[in-house]
Amino acid sequence: MQESHTSETAQKSIEATIVSGILSAKIRPGTRLGENQLAALFGVSRTRVREAMMRLETRGIVHVSPRRGWFVVEPSAEDAIAVYEARRVVEAGLLRSMAVLTEEGCKALATHLNEERNAMAAGDRQRLTYLMGDFHIRIAELSGNTIIADILRDLTARTILISMLYQSEFHAAQSHEGHCRIFQAMQTGDFVRAAQLSVEHLDEVEMGLDLTARSDPLSDLRSSLSLPPRTASSISQQPHPKITPSKEQ
Repeated sequence: MQESHTSETAQKSIEATIVSGILSAKIRPGTRLGENQLAALFGVSRTRVREAMMRLETRGIVHVSPRRGWFVVEPSAEDAIAVYEARRVVEAGLLRSMAVLTEEGCKALATHLNEERNAMAAGDRQRLTYLMGDFHIRIAELSGNTIIADILRDLTARTILISMLYQSEFHAAQSHEGHCRIFQAMQTGDFVRAAQLSVEHLDEVEMGLDLTARSDPLSDLRSSLSLPPRTASSISQQPHPKITPSKEQ
């Protein structure tokens, strides 16, 4: 029983460490995660590592390549659009469901925003990348809904991977201002407004992506089959629903 508990703890530690590395932009898209190396680092068997990798695969964080091993996912342009749509739904719905921001929660978010300002002043981009994503996770944690917090943590990790592939410029000040506006609305108890601001903030971040940055890996096959080219730009220009928080009647 003790051995089973220890193995489960190690497995969760592997998962949490990898996700944390992505959230901090220390682990890049396409990074190979060797079972032998991870087993040695965490002091567990390859079986436990494989179990952790399989769980991360179901969470959309890694994928396995036959005879090559495990790799951090490299989200496609379609993935990027889908992830941002999911975040709009989750975050707007979460904020609309909140009724109050406690004094403790208010202090926590204020401290977090101050850390963002300090990281910008220091030019610490890696720290800032982590803080920008963690702001949204903090709000989910303050809601008390651990399931939504876990979902948003994974979506945020995938967003970080997307930004490393497609973000043409890093607009830290703009993102920070968006966070401040959301926080101010939460402070006044206007969570409908906070939800709307959250959607607008995610729209701004998504607009900063260059989804044409990567070539189509199927271009040769498309040409051989006489299929029309399908570029990331044409995908990104397709209309997709925006989640607009409902206004109070």
